[in-house]
Formats: sequence, C-alpha cells, structure tokens
Amino acid sequence: MDLTTVLGIGLGFVLISLSILDGSSLSTFIDVPSMLVVLGGTLAAVLVQFPAKQVFSIIPLIGVAFRGRESQARELIHEVVEFAKKARREGLLAMEQEVAEHPNEFLRKGVQLVVDGTEPELVRSIMEIDLAAHEERHALGQEVLQAMGAYAPAFGMLGTVIGLIQMLAQLDNPEAIGPGMALALITTFYGVMLANLVFLPMAGKLRVRSQQERLERELIIEGVLSIQAGENPRIVEEKLLAFLSPEERARELASRTQAGREAVTSDAS
Repeated sequence: MDLTTVLGIGLGFVLISLSILDGSSLSTFIDVPSMLVVLGGTLAAVLVQFPAKQVFSIIPLIGVAFRGRESQARELIHEVVEFAKKARREGLLAMEQEVAEHPNEFLRKGVQLVVDGTEPELVRSIMEIDLAAHEERHALGQEVLQAMGAYAPAFGMLGTVIGLIQMLAQLDNPEAIGPGMALALITTFYGVMLANLVFLPMAGKLRVRSQQERLERELIIEGVLSIQAGENPRIVEEKLLAFLSPEERARELASRTQAGREAVTSDAS
C-alpha cells in the first residue's frame, strides 16, 4: 500500500470536511442527483472519447497508484552484475537456467535473447519496442484519468446551470431561492473536488510510476547489452550506477563501504 497516496487523498477529504463542519453540516453537501450528474456525465464523456476497453482498463491502473512500490534500480544493478560475473566465468549459456527463475520478466527476456545468440542491435531493438509498448499502455490509462479530471468540473458547472434554471423557475417563492442556489453550486463543488483531489493526482502518480519503470527497464537494456559485449563486471556496475539518483548512489556507495569493512573484520577474526 502506497501510504502517500492514501494519506494525500484522506487528508484532502478530512480538511474539506473540517471546513464544511465549521459553518454547516456534512449532510448539506450530500446530494445524490448532483453526484450522478458529475460522475455519470464524466463517465459518459470518457466513453465517447475512448473505447470502453481502454476506459475500464484504468481500474487495475488505479490499483497500481495505491500499491506501494520502491525503486528496484539498486537491486537490479546487483543482479545484472552477478549475471555479468557468471557470464564472464562460465560463458553466456551459464545464465540460462538461473535467469529462467528470475521474477523480472523484462530481464528474463533480455538475458534469454543474449543466450540465444541474438545480434546486439536486434536485442536492443526488441527490448526498446517492448519498453515503448509498455509505456504506451500506461500512457493510455493516464490519458483517461486526465480526461476525467477535465470533464468533472465541466459537468459540475452543467449541474449548476441545471440547478440555476430550476431555481429561476421558482422566483415567485423567495424562500426557495437560498436553498436552491446552495444546491445548484454543490455539483460544481463535486466536480472541482474530484478532479483536483482524485483524477488528476492519480494521473500524475501513474506518470511517476511509469517514469520509474522506464528507468529500470533502460538500466536492464544497458546491462544486458554490456553482458553480451563481455564487459568487465566492475565496468558494468559503474555504468549502471549512472542510472541512480545522487542520493541512491551515495547510499549504494555507503553500503559497499560497509560491506567491505564487515568482510575485513570477518577475515581478521
């Protein structure tokens, strides 16, 4: 579970609720027809813009936004370097059995291409096509959420217009004007809140996840091609460390230093 996503959305709703309770009750802001106008209208609009399959594909993608995922770049560097050491000692074919059990499908595919003797240019081409297709799938989900973020306020305004028309039809009843105006504005409230607290932030979170996965896959491509070229494992490691952020690189270097000290202590004892 990604606590930042849950905390952000939860905190937003809590703060909005506290603002409401400061001057009225929550029941004043609950109106089922207004919710139906915003949510139903938004769904209808995205169904017009996108194929139904693409619209409903965002359901598992929303799960991705809520699922916690730490960067795997450091672990991938260690694993690729180990593959490089094995290939250098025992040859490329020695990696086949070990990589068959690896959980990362993209790394398995790359190493298997190398083991099968595929030309380096073709290996890069196949893996980059796979990367582009993966990004395209994520981009489609982001587009749907961004469209929902654009349509929700618009349908909120539409609901407000409907409410205003209904209110103006009762101008002969002054007592109904105040409640009618408040009810008319609730749809705008729903549309703005859903767009800026749910739909657009979710699209942004998916974009961040996609960028993270792209970095990891580019790291794998470079690592696999370096192994195929027979490069020294230490050179492979130094090359792949460039994919880490300065903070991650510092942690990795500190970890290596600590491991070296422990190894010296163990040998001394």
